[in-house]
Amino acid sequence: MKRFELSVLDLAPVKQNKTIHDSFHESLTLAKHTEKLGYKRFWLAEHHNMPSIASSATSVLICFIANGTEKIRVGSGGVMLPNHSSLVIAEQFGTLESLFPGRIDLGVGRAPGTDGLTAKALGRNPMIINEQFPRQIQELQQYFSVENATSLVRAIPGEGCDIPIYILGSSTDSAWLAAEMGLPYAFAGHFAPDMMVHAFQIYRENYKPSEKFPESYAIACVNGVAAETDEEAKKLATTLYQAFLNIIRNDRKPYSPPVEDIDEIWNPMEKAHVLKMLHYSFIGSEETIQSKLTSFQEAFQVDELMITSHIYDEQARLKSYEIIKTAVDGMI
Repeated sequence: MKRFELSVLDLAPVKQNKTIHDSFHESLTLAKHTEKLGYKRFWLAEHHNMPSIASSATSVLICFIANGTEKIRVGSGGVMLPNHSSLVIAEQFGTLESLFPGRIDLGVGRAPGTDGLTAKALGRNPMIINEQFPRQIQELQQYFSVENATSLVRAIPGEGCDIPIYILGSSTDSAWLAAEMGLPYAFAGHFAPDMMVHAFQIYRENYKPSEKFPESYAIACVNGVAAETDEEAKKLATTLYQAFLNIIRNDRKPYSPPVEDIDEIWNPMEKAHVLKMLHYSFIGSEETIQSKLTSFQEAFQVDELMITSHIYDEQARLKSYEIIKTAVDGMI
């Protein structure tokens, strides 16, 4: 079984009876905690118009997290690039890299990170996204290059900064693009499991080595909910189930505390839909998590596993990441 790195994806979750201020400080507490545990990186995901997620101003939040930590890499998982000007993102991440040298990652995706109406408000043009997204990645690479010093348009800060770019995806489209461009690839298995097997196959079989990344690098993002016992973990996971149930019901509200019986909340069709979306969710005790992750890694052979954890109680969430790290250490 291939050895792999362990990292964190955070959404700055907003919880019932708590403020967004609380969300940001809980994210910072989690970053500090996982840094001490030895997690490799801490990424934040851009979302908009979602009362349960506060990471819309992703670059600002990355600065907050990086400033409160010492060595863990901090970045975007990701910036939804067609929502922005390439120059502005180059300047923002050039600023971050200048403030925190050697610690900043730029993960980029093409999805809006929101609903259609909000996507329109962000200024996106859906007719040109597939053409625009690869071009914007090339623009970022150009702005970050030393050679761009002779250009009429320069990213200051940004120029000459060594900021790794990761392509995010939830289907096979970005797998082809990451392979063609010779860039690392992160798949959103935590909510879009169906295409992950095929996407990684496409990426690896078609990878074209680049100067910065001579070999392919595959990251899988999955859900993780760990506790002392399987029963406790299953109860904590009802917050995750409710969050995805709210998505399919279009019921936008902050995350809910766990419940004793989730079957009292969803119907059989909703249950099947939610569990299908959450296929790559690892829920249980240390022993259970270790067994499930071993099977997962034997199948996927990823270079890095990124854990996102929808747990309502802050201390339980910190403990979950601790248990997962111990389980993984026991595997490798």
